[in-house]
Parts: sequence; structure tokens; C-alpha cells
Amino acid sequence: MKPIQGNIKHLRTLKKISQERFAEELGWSRSMIGSYEEGRSEPPIDRLIDLSNYFNIPIDILVKHDLRLAKDTSFIEVGNKRVLFPITVNESNEDLIEIIPAKASAGYLSGYDDPEYIEKLQKIKLPFLPTGTHRAFPIKGDSMLPVKDGAFVVGKFLESISDVKNGKTYIVLTKDDGLVYKRIYNLIKENNTLLLSSDNKTYKPYEVEIENILELWEFTCCINTQEYDENELKMSSIISMFQDLKVELKSIKI
Repeated sequence: MKPIQGNIKHLRTLKKISQERFAEELGWSRSMIGSYEEGRSEPPIDRLIDLSNYFNIPIDILVKHDLRLAKDTSFIEVGNKRVLFPITVNESNEDLIEIIPAKASAGYLSGYDDPEYIEKLQKIKLPFLPTGTHRAFPIKGDSMLPVKDGAFVVGKFLESISDVKNGKTYIVLTKDDGLVYKRIYNLIKENNTLLLSSDNKTYKPYEVEIENILELWEFTCCINTQEYDENELKMSSIISMFQDLKVELKSIKI
């Protein structure tokens, strides 16, 4: 069976509509729908265009990719006919999350909307995650201490920027900066921006226009790839304490 055959039936089922109603909304005959779903014939290009417009999914996705394992929340429209495929499942129908490797993080900006790029990513299962669509992102630098360089932050995909919660942390994909992990404050009403702030106050906060934001992933958990040593934890606690007290730390010259 070619993907398009199973995809038509699956997408129709997700919408919970009968073949009769589906045919009526598309202006086709019911026998035509049955023929496509059963694989007795394939839709020509004009009907593929109809399907693409109806489901708001690009034609190449409908034709090339098997969508039958996806749940009703797996198709998320982002921008102009771009479809995010954040949920994949294993043989036990358990949700998996994709891991963006550290070496490939720079390429995420060009591949984030490419299903083939996402499909090739390594995947893991974390049974304690809440429901939703998750992805793991590598952390670079020390701007969000105590999250260490080399750690991975697992984020839940945020469908609407308006759902941003002030003071919470997010993985942000922007057109200019690519991937960053920051604490966010909503300034949409004031000047149509989000304020991105680092927990390490040596880094100054900055604003990003809403039009520049491509994806937002809300923090779910952190996976450390290195063990903390005792002194490192103490220093991190001290820095956090002074930052909470709004005390600026400066190097001491002897």
C-alpha cells in the first residue's frame, strides 16, 4: 500500500467524518473516496491539490509519508502550510521524543520544518513525560545555570505564543539566532515582543519580535550528561543566592 491510500482514510477518520460527508465536502463521489482509500486507484494531481487544501497539509507529505500512526494532535500547522511532526511512536504505541544532537543543533534552523530531517533524528522514550509533543535540545554555554553546557532540555511544543507563562523557561527558535534556552516574559501587549532573559545575569536580557519566532518549546525536564561535583554545586547555589538578592558579582582583584 502506498502512503497516500492509508493517509486519506486516516485523515478522514481523525476528522470523524463518513465517506459520504467527505465526498460531499470535496465535491467528489463516494465511490471515488472508496477507490482511493482501498488502493484501487490513485488521485490525480488536481485531486491531490483538493486534499492538500482540505487537510492543510503539503502534497509531498501526503504522498511520501505514512501518517497512520500519528494521533489527532500530531499534525500542527505552523505558518504557511508547514506541518510539524513532533510525535512518533514505537511498536507498543508509546510516544517517542526526537533528540537534536549537539553537532546538528546549528542545522536545526534550516531543517526544523523538513519532515525528512526530523525523521532521521535519534529517538528515546521517557515514560514520565506528560502528554504532548516533546523534543530534546542540547544546551551550550552557561547562560542558564545551573543547567550545564552539554545538558539536554526536553521541551513540550507550544502551539500558541499567547500561551507563554511569564517567568517560565523555553527553548526558542528564532530566524536570527536559531536555538536559545531562556526565561521568557510576555511583552506582546506593550510592543509585540517577548523578553528573553538568562538566569546568569552576566548576560543581558533582550527582546525578540513575535514575527521572528518560529517555534517555542516549554521546559519539561533536563537531562544532564555530566555529573556535578560538590564544589560546583556550592558555587552555583551561592551565585543563585546573590542573584536573588539582586547583588552584582564582580571579580575580586588581589
